[in-house]
Amino acid sequence: MSDKGIARPDDHGSQLATASAGLPERFENPGLPPHVHRAADDDLAAAKRAERQVAALFTLSIIGTIGFIVAYFAVHNDTTVFLPFFGTTYLLNLLLGLFMAIALLGIGFGAVHWAKTLMSDEEVIEERHPIRSDDATRAKALKIIGDGAESSQLSRRPIIKATMGTALGLFALPFLVQLAGSMGNPTKALEESKQTIWDVNGKHRKAADQGKPIRLMRDPELTPIRADEVSIGSVFHVMPETLKDSHHILEDKAKAAVLLMRLDPADFKDTEHGRKARDWGAQGIVAYSKICTHVGCPVGLYEHRTHHLLCPCHQSTFDVTNDCEVIFGPAKRPLPQLKIEIDAEGYLVAKQGFTEPVGPSYWERTW
Repeated sequence: MSDKGIARPDDHGSQLATASAGLPERFENPGLPPHVHRAADDDLAAAKRAERQVAALFTLSIIGTIGFIVAYFAVHNDTTVFLPFFGTTYLLNLLLGLFMAIALLGIGFGAVHWAKTLMSDEEVIEERHPIRSDDATRAKALKIIGDGAESSQLSRRPIIKATMGTALGLFALPFLVQLAGSMGNPTKALEESKQTIWDVNGKHRKAADQGKPIRLMRDPELTPIRADEVSIGSVFHVMPETLKDSHHILEDKAKAAVLLMRLDPADFKDTEHGRKARDWGAQGIVAYSKICTHVGCPVGLYEHRTHHLLCPCHQSTFDVTNDCEVIFGPAKRPLPQLKIEIDAEGYLVAKQGFTEPVGPSYWERTW
């Protein structure tokens, strides 16, 4: 077979050698262009002017941080303001965002202006060296760092040092304030978690209605429920009568949702919790919060033969005959029971709200 036209390995080597024959062994160092001095490098007045400008930007950041904290405590959550092209928005969110932007931009622009006008901007070239330098080189590096700190003129510009330090120090406060605000008072938070529009003495009720029993209403029709309308095995999705007067319907409805069902009084277990469940009901009719104590999903599945309530999200299962004790799944606490009675007209009413927190469980919420 002829090998004409077939490239051999040694042919490639000769081609590469020929192609590289005309290249220089190394490129000449092109060097650096002449250094252009800035006004602040040669003019003391320009340097002072730049220093004042940097200090002014850091001071602006300080004002933004202080404004953030003042707005956080002084402006109510529900206060709104109308903005052209944007519509109505919450004033607190607007002010917090505005002051946070001022605080961030003040620090950022101040640092950039400081670097561009006062810090040394001479370019240097460093030849490559082994990763681990010798001791002399390491000592030289430390000296370079020290010289860099000196060239930043931080020690010679006390007004910049003072305003920058204050701006950076204060900038942490908004995050600490929000963290502290989110934690709040654990005891107060626990008490607030029990408060729903089922509370007969709640602040949502008119003065004339304070203390009066609250009727149980069908959801979503909001029609009252008579005890004789609830048959054994039936389930009603229930809301309080006070929902009609709510100004925060979605929030109030989410916490006040209740499931109503009727059992034979003999079906309740003869335990402390079973007797409590029966006694807090009326003729075998019991009402429990619909909000799962695991992560807050709606518990809406009732199996009347076993008297079990099932949460469809993560399969937490509650035993209605034993005060909704958790018998399966990740929930750690029974569903809170609403104490109900039958009024003189035969309607189901609640004379008090929930006595334990509604919704997901935390470490301070126990049975």
